[in-house]
Formats: sequence, C-alpha cells, structure tokens
Amino acid sequence: MNYLAHSVLSFGNNELIVGNFIADSMHGNNFSGLPAGIVRGIMLHRKIDSFTDAHPVYRTSKHRFRKEFDKYSGVLMDIIYDHFLAKNFEHYVSVPLQEYATGIYKVLQDNMDFLPENARRFYGYMTERNILFHYSTLEGIETVLTHLSHRIRHRYELQLAMPILEREYDEIETEFAVFFGELSDFCKKQPEVED
Repeated sequence: MNYLAHSVLSFGNNELIVGNFIADSMHGNNFSGLPAGIVRGIMLHRKIDSFTDAHPVYRTSKHRFRKEFDKYSGVLMDIIYDHFLAKNFEHYVSVPLQEYATGIYKVLQDNMDFLPENARRFYGYMTERNILFHYSTLEGIETVLTHLSHRIRHRYELQLAMPILEREYDEIETEFAVFFGELSDFCKKQPEVED
C-alpha cells in the first residue's frame, strides 16, 4: 500500500500517521529519539506491507503488471490501489479527500523534526503537488508514475502501465474493495492500533 492507505490505516492517530509515513526510510530497529507512538506506526507499516504482499487478491492484481514491469509491479499496485482508495474515499473516511489530505500534510509538518531527510524531501514533493488528493484521478496517477520513473535507476517507464490499468480497471477496482476491507479489519486488531 502507498501513502494514502497507510495514513487511513492509522485511524486518526497522529503518531501512527508519522510512523507510517517515515517507515520506508527507517531500516533495522534503531529507533532512538523517536516517541513510542511513532515507533508503533513504523511497526504497523511493516505489518501492513507483509499482509499486503502475501494477500492473494493483491497478488492477482499485481500479476497483471508482472510481465511488462517485473519487480516494479508491486510499486505500481501500491500506487494504483491508492488511486482506488482516493477515488472511493467517501466509502472509507467521513472527511472529504482534500480536507483529509490537508490534515495529513499538517500532521507531518507539525512533526517535521522526526522525519528523516529523504522523508522530508518527499513531503515537499507530496505537498507541492498535492499528491494525496491527485491520486483520485487517472491523470494524477499517470503524473506520479512519470515522476517516479525519472527516479528509477533502470529507467522503467511506469506510466506505460496506464493502458493495462484502463483495460483492467473494473476488475482491479473490485479486487481493491475486497482487499482493503480485509486489510482494514486486520489493522484494527493490531496492538499498535489498540494501544
């Protein structure tokens, strides 16, 4: 799952939101200087990723992109699943998407001291382009994939996945709905959320 889903699965807990956001920047288990709540967010992020990677519905969606995009098929699916979350946001969160995105940006801004340097850089990119909101459109997804392609060493043109997405759109959207319901139920039972 990508940034929007990780924030939603923090269930309004600001420290979980921050931990979920910085988790990909944190390697190993050296969390010195971080509040316990942010560490819980990092651990929740890792559980979400493990659950996602092993889930048969997610794997079915990802397989559609495997032949053309190989190891980047998972990256594609994380972004595409965030698209379906953003597109159908009112089904999952009671706040409108733009208002929600603005709130997430503020939480991260207020906790900037806890963000590693690469997470700070991404925060700047994310807020400047209002990524969380623009995940809701296919144009926004294509733009994200184009920018991401420029940062990949092996120069995969990830935006070339758009025709596959458009062709398989309804099926993937259905798969997302099944998957995200199960993932949300899983997260609600985790001690990081219950604490």
